Amino acid sequence: MITARQFRPGNIVEVNGVLHAIVEAQHAKSAQRGAVVRAKLKNLDTGAIFEQAYRPEDSFQQAYIEQKKMQFLYHDNSVYYFMDQSTYEQIGLNESLVGDSAKFLKDGMEVDVSMHDASPLGIILPPSVKLKVTYTEPGIKGDTAKGGSKPATLETGAVVKVPLFVNTDDIIKIDTRTGDYYGRA
Repeated sequence: MITARQFRPGNIVEVNGVLHAIVEAQHAKSAQRGAVVRAKLKNLDTGAIFEQAYRPEDSFQQAYIEQKKMQFLYHDNSVYYFMDQSTYEQIGLNESLVGDSAKFLKDGMEVDVSMHDASPLGIILPPSVKLKVTYTEPGIKGDTAKGGSKPATLETGAVVKVPLFVNTDDIIKIDTRTGDYYGRA
């Protein structure tokens, strides 16, 4: 059990039988009323985010989330297939569970799949990935690292902003949390 006082971003709790991720939690006191915890929660089934105020002593069932190492195999329409590397069992995740992480998935990439009671909740990518630039405007002599940026299409189809000196066929590192250029590989 966890109380509202212990809410931290990233915790996953059960509210009315549904799993919710805590996005934000703030403890507030007022002179006239008692203390409250204002929490921003994300429904893991629907993806809806809502705000709710709780008393600090309100208790909730904390969900146990298991991280399984899996290998990305391929995607077919809106389903992404992953394989458990220890049992070779394959699972398919809907596009909604994969989310924005899909634009950085490469065949054979190892990811963590979040599981609760043997049902997948989503994926966690490594902090950075190395991807090949398939197309970008050519660089011009004299372009420097501080000269600006231009769009580049990566091998996964994602489009990111890169410095002017990056060329087609370069391998670059991308920060998967922000989607920003991180450096050359």
